[in-house]
Amino acid sequence: MEEMLAPSMLYEFAIWYLVFLFSLTLHEGAHALAARLGGDDTAYLGGQVTLNPLPHIQREPLGTVLMPIASFFFAGWMMGWASTPYDPHWAQRHPRRQAAMSAAGPAGNLLVAAAGFTALSLLLNAGTFVVPHLDGLSISHLAEPNASYAPGSLMHPLAMGLSIALSLNVLLFLFNLLPLPPLDGSGVVHGLFPDSAGRVIEALRTNPMMSIVGLLVAWQVFDYIFDPVFRVVLRLLYSGGP
Repeated sequence: MEEMLAPSMLYEFAIWYLVFLFSLTLHEGAHALAARLGGDDTAYLGGQVTLNPLPHIQREPLGTVLMPIASFFFAGWMMGWASTPYDPHWAQRHPRRQAAMSAAGPAGNLLVAAAGFTALSLLLNAGTFVVPHLDGLSISHLAEPNASYAPGSLMHPLAMGLSIALSLNVLLFLFNLLPLPPLDGSGVVHGLFPDSAGRVIEALRTNPMMSIVGLLVAWQVFDYIFDPVFRVVLRLLYSGGP
């Protein structure tokens, strides 16, 4: 327990949680905004078309507070969830709009990942940041300030925050696009192919047990997707970008 509460661990936790909460809030806010633009005000009336995390925390305190804290101290990184309400009758009437709403969350994560990649790439190319030694490389430590910056410099939390922003949002983008209920990818498939694959997706989504199975299957196959994609991201980052 003392190791978990060490200042360095609490420092890393604070940065992780700020980036995690922003990424999750942007993801759900993007869903809510896309739904409103498509004609469904359900999430808007619930106050979720916002980058303020409080409405999302109030809706899902377990997924936005308790699970991220527990997963960080027991696994070293954060996982959790939030949700955006929508009118299912609206989704049935406008399947393409539902697909756009489902895709908006991962698109928001892709935007954050691209911003993190760009900032890290610029700072690495400028020599402000350097590539860590291989034994110190991790998803929260993709770059570090050069030796001219003192340990107390703000460049150190900036390097960690940008590293987490890139890693976490690539993960959220890829994972949520898997076409398995209850993930966003299933909503995209359902909206684009409502009369074929969408019928299968809908049958699975209405069964809570199948949603649990979907998550378990997604975790099993995710490493086969994330690892090669993230290796390409790192290769581009350390070679100066595309």
